[in-house]
Amino acid sequence: MVEFLDVLTHGRRLKAQLKGLSIDELNEVIEKMQVIAAEREEELRAENEANAERIAKIEQLRKLMAEDGISLDDLGSSTEVKVRKKRAPRPAKYAIEVDGETITWTGQGRTPKAIKERLDAGANLDDFLI
Repeated sequence: MVEFLDVLTHGRRLKAQLKGLSIDELNEVIEKMQVIAAEREEELRAENEANAERIAKIEQLRKLMAEDGISLDDLGSSTEVKVRKKRAPRPAKYAIEVDGETITWTGQGRTPKAIKERLDAGANLDDFLI
């Protein structure tokens, strides 16, 4: 794409690339480029009109706010974000002692390996209740 733009925007390179085209083909390329340019101008005009309407509405709101004595700071104060409090960690519900180390588990999430091995060996989960 960059190479295409280099050829298109450089006079001598463009002339060299178009050298093999006939006059009819060259005129066809020019017409297509003019259509594209006209479409681009129309899009830009529509975008500018929409932006002008938006700016006019903003100015109208500013005037109304000034008349009523409202500032932008007044608007921001009512939209404070409430900070969520972290909940306390759940207490351990199950425990097992392995090699002198106590492993606890709340009963939620992944089962500790030591408890899982014992459960697979036939133990009951109630055996590990604290």
